[in-house]
Amino acid sequence: MSDFLGLEGKTVLVFGVANRKSVAWLTAKLLEDQGAQVIYSVRSEARRDSLQKLLGDREVLVCDVEEEGAVDRLAAEIGPRFGPLQGVVHSIAFANYAEGFKPFHETKRADFLQAVTISAFSLVEIARAFKPYLANDASVVTISISSHEVTAENYGYMSPIKSALDNIVRNLAKSFSADSRIRFNTVNPGLLKTSASAGIPGYLESYLYAEKMTFRKEALKTQEVANAVAWLLSDRSAAMNGQGMVLDAGMGFNYFDKELIQLAMRPEEKKPDA
Repeated sequence: MSDFLGLEGKTVLVFGVANRKSVAWLTAKLLEDQGAQVIYSVRSEARRDSLQKLLGDREVLVCDVEEEGAVDRLAAEIGPRFGPLQGVVHSIAFANYAEGFKPFHETKRADFLQAVTISAFSLVEIARAFKPYLANDASVVTISISSHEVTAENYGYMSPIKSALDNIVRNLAKSFSADSRIRFNTVNPGLLKTSASAGIPGYLESYLYAEKMTFRKEALKTQEVANAVAWLLSDRSAAMNGQGMVLDAGMGFNYFDKELIQLAMRPEEKKPDA
């Protein structure tokens, strides 16, 4: 069978593998299946230890993007050994919900700045640090969300941070175009069943609701997101730059679904007299 994506022999740096359910892992596995060399970067020694069974004898490097200078040190270590890199996958996000969800106007400065540093600005630092070690036609892909217009209460302040990430991608695409053909794009999935999402209060109900909102009445699969990331890393997507690829199985266009309307408008059952 022909190598349609042409990923064989390419070297791709993947940030953010957390477990076997994560977008980063399914993307990395797909890349390896296609013959690419994957370099893994995780946030901590503890995370690396927890992934030993999953990643086996693969080399895994540690980079806590919240720490100033960490990305530069990683680039100095990886670049001379593995460059030029043909791709980078940025699948990193963090928000401190230790105190539970609060109204958006109660967002703490420290929490917001930490989340935007890790989830969005880290891509700027990665792009800057690795620019000397990227192939002239490399592809950088990050993971966003399907809509920035929806105000989901149980997503807290991460929605505007993901909006910032999408805007960062467009600005990086423009900035890098001055002297290279390096591309920056986002994959913007709907709700996924991942370990990270399982910790969000009320997420299961939102996930099941989103599933009913899709045209196909079937939730988005994490593997489908990984497939899109692989395509954006390949030369087959060469015309894509500064773009957001929405993957939501039609959810965003299905507001007036007949089944959901019937459920929403169904009269409440008459309560028995006390």
